[in-house]
Amino acid sequence: MAEEEFEQELLESFDEPDKQKSRKINYFERLLPIWVGICIILGILISQFLPEISILINSFTIGNISIPIGICLFLMMYPAMLNLQASELKKLGKNPKPIILTLISNWLVAPFVGLLMVNIFLPGDSEIVRQLGFAIILLSSSPCTAMVLVWGWMAKGNQEQNVLNTSLNTITIIFGYVGMVSLLSGIKNIPIDILLLLVSLIFFIGLPLLLGILSKKLIISSKGKVWFDEKYRPFVGKVSIIALLITLVVLFSLNGNVLITNPDLLLIVSIPLLVGFVIVVSYNVIVTKLLKLKYKEAVITVIIGSSSHFEIAIATAIAMYGIGSYAALGTTMGLFWEVPIMLSIVYLGRYLGKIGFWKSK
Repeated sequence: MAEEEFEQELLESFDEPDKQKSRKINYFERLLPIWVGICIILGILISQFLPEISILINSFTIGNISIPIGICLFLMMYPAMLNLQASELKKLGKNPKPIILTLISNWLVAPFVGLLMVNIFLPGDSEIVRQLGFAIILLSSSPCTAMVLVWGWMAKGNQEQNVLNTSLNTITIIFGYVGMVSLLSGIKNIPIDILLLLVSLIFFIGLPLLLGILSKKLIISSKGKVWFDEKYRPFVGKVSIIALLITLVVLFSLNGNVLITNPDLLLIVSIPLLVGFVIVVSYNVIVTKLLKLKYKEAVITVIIGSSSHFEIAIATAIAMYGIGSYAALGTTMGLFWEVPIMLSIVYLGRYLGKIGFWKSK
């Protein structure tokens, strides 16, 4: 009986009014792991047969940041900033429990689970270990502000909570990201340049956020909200994915020789990432059950509480160590695993809802 009620409620949620609607994940986005894999292979082939291309691209630099890659990373971040809806933040007191649980997971559980994974799987003090450890710290310290809107729609969770949490994450990253990364790096004795960390925060979070707020206001006032939601946002979303794939090609064209001579690096960084994901997801599933959240709130809490903001992690790694660094490679693997893992969480959540693990109503 519980399964039938859940299925009926899930079907009804597809026909709910605008508050429950969100952009669908399209065919191209659904196959993102395949495109990521192709770009990795393409980048490695370029490193072996056309190395002058990546060298030329990387010759246009400011500090450690390649100008072309900096532009691509900016284009990856800007669409995420369009998700900020300040009006939603007024609803924080309406149902604070799932919001509080998500903040605890994003800013207390996930970062320190990441640090634990570094201690367990990446012992030692070599430069490779330090950079890969730093990559995991960056990924675990950055809650997602973009793709969770898609995952939440697919799981048919509470989209009002989804938008509120996403907007809140955008704000908390500005105030919490540098402090958390500095704290965890200090505990692990990984030397970092605080100034570069702040610069990456300003350029890849602050500036896209400012432009996102201004452009959103100007476009809606001139074209209307419908045009903004149905035309402009999908367009910049596609630009964001193209920029992401271009970044991957260049990253792996510069890391190709490293990967060929040290293929175990991908495994070394993937194991702590995957184990960390399992721990954080399990924590969120258990805590939402113990605190008796309903399905629609519980599944969003699990999705957002288990996600990471790979764009800012990649940008920070490049700013700190350079485009051809082990840190950049490590954060890129976080991207590689993010999509299949989050899809798995969506289907896990729907299965748990179907068997009555959470309250359906």
